[in-house]
Amino acid sequence: MADGSRNAAPVDFDLLDDMRKYLTRSERFDSVELRPEYAPDSLVCRYDDGWFPAAVDEAYLQITWFKNDDFNVHYQENWATGEEKKCRWDRHLNEHNTRDHYHPMPDAATPGRDESYAPNWKDVVARVLAEVDTRIEAFWE
Repeated sequence: MADGSRNAAPVDFDLLDDMRKYLTRSERFDSVELRPEYAPDSLVCRYDDGWFPAAVDEAYLQITWFKNDDFNVHYQENWATGEEKKCRWDRHLNEHNTRDHYHPMPDAATPGRDESYAPNWKDVVARVLAEVDTRIEAFWE
């Protein structure tokens, strides 16, 4: 799983639990797990395999949200070839981009692209889901 973003603020586990309740209702995910052993500071949402071609073994979102509203939302596809394709939406102070930024596919390279995200977590999550949905739809075109 992805490394969480390094941040001086504590993780907002109450907000991650609200996200868990919200995202559990989505048909996209096989599982939505808060604080799994392998990612104790995160919410991990594993996509239903039916959304992807057979060449994609697994896809997931890993979300870490901090009490100062900084965040790290990592999306990754693990392919049958052993290849990993990933990207990341971030909000945190850094030396490579503005506070709000995006690390694009296929390797979430740094520096990323400067962005501007809504202050509300539901708006951020909706944006991420829409962008991932667009990627998934492209598999089937």
